[in-house]
Amino acid sequence: MKFVLMKVTVYKSTGSWYVVQNEEGKLFNARIKGKFKIDNITSTNPIAVGDVVTVEMENELENTVTITNIEQRKNYITRSSPHNRHKHHIIASNLDQSLLFATLKDPKTSQGFIDRFLITSEAYYVPSIIVFNKADLYGEKETEKFAELKGMYEAIGYKVQAMSIEKNEGVEEVKLLLKDKTTLLSGHSGVGKSSFINIVFPELTLRTQDVSDWSGKGLHTTTFAEMFNLSFGGRIIDTPGIRELGLVDIKKQELSHYFPEMRVLINDCQFNNCMHINEPGCAVRDAVENGSINPDRYISYRTILDTMEDAKNY
Repeated sequence: MKFVLMKVTVYKSTGSWYVVQNEEGKLFNARIKGKFKIDNITSTNPIAVGDVVTVEMENELENTVTITNIEQRKNYITRSSPHNRHKHHIIASNLDQSLLFATLKDPKTSQGFIDRFLITSEAYYVPSIIVFNKADLYGEKETEKFAELKGMYEAIGYKVQAMSIEKNEGVEEVKLLLKDKTTLLSGHSGVGKSSFINIVFPELTLRTQDVSDWSGKGLHTTTFAEMFNLSFGGRIIDTPGIRELGLVDIKKQELSHYFPEMRVLINDCQFNNCMHINEPGCAVRDAVENGSINPDRYISYRTILDTMEDAKNY
C-alpha cells in the first residue's frame, strides 16, 4: 500500500503535522517527505491550508500519509512571519474570496484597517467582501456611516453586507455569499467572526474571546489556520491569532495598483512613475478633485503610503 498515491486537500496545519482530506471526506494525518521549495517564496511554512497535495500511504492502521508533492496554487495570501519580518507565512491558498468582519461600534474597525485588508486581497487576486456586524447597536451616527461606507466600497466593486448576529439579521444573506466557495474569514477580535462560525457550525463551539485574527495585539495564541466544510456547500478557512496585517511584498510605487479606482487611471497620468502626490498631470488627483475618487480613499492611500518604507517591503 506504501506506493498508492492520491490527491488530498490540506485542512489544518499544526506545524510538523497536517490534517488532509480526500474527495470522499476521509481525514488523514500527513507529514512532509523532504523539503519543498514553492513559487520562490521565502516562507516559514512550505504547505498551507487549502493546498492540494499528493500523498502516499505511510501507515494504514494509524491513518498516516506522507506528502510527496504539492500542486500549483491558484492563489495564496501571506503575511509577515511573527518571528522574522523578512520571511513570509502563507495564511491560506486556493481561495475564491476573502470576507472581512468589521464593526462600527464596540469595537470600531478603522477604515485604514479595512483598506489594508482590501489591498492585500487585491495583491493576491482574491475578491473581497466586507460584512459590518453588530448592526443592532447602530444609532443614527453609525447608520449614516454605514450608508457612506457601503456607497464608497460598492462604487469600486466590493460587496458590502450589514449583519446582526444578536438579532439574527443578515446572517442567512452572509451564509449565501459563502455557498460553494472557499472563503477566508478575518476580522479584529470582538467583531463577531467566531460567533458567526458558531452559528454555521454549532458543534464546534469556538471560543469567542481569544480569536484575534489580523490585528490581535498580545493574543498571539496560534498561527494555525483551519478549513471547515459547509453543510450547504463550500468551505471556510478560519485564521485565529494572526497579528496586524503588514503589506507583504508591496512597494510604494505599486500601492495605487491595488486601489481599483486608481488602477484604471494610472495610464492617464503624465508620468508613468507617478505617485499621485503632487506631480503635474496626475489623473488620480484630478479624479479626487472632481469627486470621481472618494477623498477618504485617497487620504487612506496617502496615509498607508507614508507608513511604508522606501524600496522595502512593509
